[in-house]
Amino acid sequence: MIVIRTEIPDVLVIEPKVFGDERGFFLESFNRRVFREKTGLTPQFVQNNHSRSGKHVLRGLHYQIRQPQAKLVRVVAGEVFDVAVDLRKSSPTFGKWTAARLSADNKRMAWIPEGFAHGFLVLSEYADFLYQATDYYAPEHERCVIWNDPGIGIRWPLGGEPILAAKDSAGLRLREAEVFP
Repeated sequence: MIVIRTEIPDVLVIEPKVFGDERGFFLESFNRRVFREKTGLTPQFVQNNHSRSGKHVLRGLHYQIRQPQAKLVRVVAGEVFDVAVDLRKSSPTFGKWTAARLSADNKRMAWIPEGFAHGFLVLSEYADFLYQATDYYAPEHERCVIWNDPGIGIRWPLGGEPILAAKDSAGLRLREAEVFP
């Protein structure tokens, strides 16, 4: 696998080795030994999630203030614009964002560490999105930063307004949000 460091060095884009022929393809979506060798990280995944969303759906920017989750995410159908925002107050990249296009075609994955808000915008007719998380979902600790916070300035590839869940519409600006030390 190839590991690509983003503008925020802790957020990684991962390109798995893909073996393809006339029958289709095969790839390892996660190999603990190879992941450790290439990244120095040894995540312990405890929960896998799968979501399907339609075009123009924007999910996020979500995080858990307690029981923070690191996530390895990928798209198995469709394409998304995937975003991570650094919420670690002590980090030199606090409040900064990075993004990658993840798709079934490019087979890229993103590593979102603890201490980051995460979200994505569906660019295709629909997208099936898979998450492996290092801690369990804890709704009582879930927080949301508003997707269009001008203080963060994410350049979403939108042609209009996104489709949002109520909780995402009610997200807070970064300056009002609970963040990590």
